[in-house]
Amino acid sequence: MKFGAIPLEEAEGAVLAHSVAVEGGRLRKGRVLSAEDVSALRAAGRETVIAAVLGPGDVAEDAAAAQLAAAVLGQGEGLKITDPFTGRVNLLARGPGVVEMDVAALEAVNRVHPMITIATVPAWQQLGEGGMAATVKIISYAVPEADLARAVAAAGAGAMRLRGPVIRRATLIVTEIPKGAGEKGVPAIEARLNALGVTLAEVVTVPHRTAPLAEALAVAETELVLILTGSATSDIDDVAPSALRAAGGEVVRFGMPVDPGNLLFLGKLGDRHVIGLPGCARSPALNGADWVLSRVICGVPVTDADIAGMGVGGLLKEIPTRPQPRRGRKV
Repeated sequence: MKFGAIPLEEAEGAVLAHSVAVEGGRLRKGRVLSAEDVSALRAAGRETVIAAVLGPGDVAEDAAAAQLAAAVLGQGEGLKITDPFTGRVNLLARGPGVVEMDVAALEAVNRVHPMITIATVPAWQQLGEGGMAATVKIISYAVPEADLARAVAAAGAGAMRLRGPVIRRATLIVTEIPKGAGEKGVPAIEARLNALGVTLAEVVTVPHRTAPLAEALAVAETELVLILTGSATSDIDDVAPSALRAAGGEVVRFGMPVDPGNLLFLGKLGDRHVIGLPGCARSPALNGADWVLSRVICGVPVTDADIAGMGVGGLLKEIPTRPQPRRGRKV
């Protein structure tokens, strides 16, 4: 591709690099100049124009962006591709879910040529319908066909897809203590579930003791059971994890390196998923429970190692309802 000042007699078919005022209006940047455009530029007193001239081995920005976006998506489900515009194509969610991606493949795409780029949300980011998962942008007006082919090959058979919800109903069990929060926070938890297409089928309130909580867990019928305790779960042998084991379940992980959200625990009870929510889940603000909840609902396995790996990037924004802020008040 040739870029720079182009004599008008060579400018037809070139891509205008900067908007230019002509009689009756402006020719906008990115426009492919026609014979009429060249005449208008000449009438405006121009002898040259700053433009890009594509060579025989170049692919125009819109065509290149469309090819790369199709390769990145491959046979991936849950995402759709927008029409290219000024060298950009977006990948949007068709519905709620979490974004699964081949990070190594996407990084390989971005190493091919600095003018060929893809920017994405973080891996496993939760999106709603229409949310943007990625944007492919060809920075220059064209890129070499050989480099585009290398980028397409780097994307493999598809490097991104949206994992949609596989769980549709959940039960919330709330434990009560004298003068505790009670069912405060239920609307925030229900909103989280609804955002992922999950119905909160039942809210059950029991005393904050092992036996009644174990009984409530044993009779819960939904695929997902959430526990919100009136007193913080501060140990793996505290009331809620003990109740899960008493009901015949197991604790897969207690605690997570995400703040707020440290006091989450994850467990199984037969074929049901059980999540012990941290107290910060009463707030609608993002916390560690959101990362685990969205993956579980979308059928993504969450292991002990997965949760351990959430610490890098796991220092989230402080929430106003936190009982003990990370920093003391300024004096």
